[in-house]
Amino acid sequence: MSCGSSFQSFYNNHKADMGATSFQVPNFMKAVLSNISPEVKHAIGNISDFKYIKFEKIDVLRRQNLIAEMSAVTKSGFTDIFRKNESDNTRIISVRELGAVVTDVIIFNSTETETTAYYLQGNFDPDKIKSFTDEATFNNFSNDLMQSYQTNITPSFNPQN
Repeated sequence: MSCGSSFQSFYNNHKADMGATSFQVPNFMKAVLSNISPEVKHAIGNISDFKYIKFEKIDVLRRQNLIAEMSAVTKSGFTDIFRKNESDNTRIISVRELGAVVTDVIIFNSTETETTAYYLQGNFDPDKIKSFTDEATFNNFSNDLMQSYQTNITPSFNPQN
């Protein structure tokens, strides 16, 4: 895989962009992933690596460039299990497999108002990953995962908590 066509390269190239929100979970924070909600854990299984990036307030050209970059990433060793290309919404779910187990997942969603990309590495149930092709399932997963992650990393300055 070329350096320019990996999710890590995509992430590194854009994490400091204006309007981008991003995080990755380093090894010392793996315990955060073990505390995700039961619903999210059931949907995705065991995670060993997790990266997230969201772009807001982007123009049409920038959005098209992000979609093209992600398409290049998913062409390098991944298999698309779902791809929806419409003018107002592009959704890509792409996986890398080892036998009957999904080991890497990229979930990319781009609308006119925001673009998000998740990278998950671990051991995943292929049927659960396929369920993300349903827009409501994807949105619920995304919201639950973000809420679980933010709850576990946001420090409390209230001594009562």
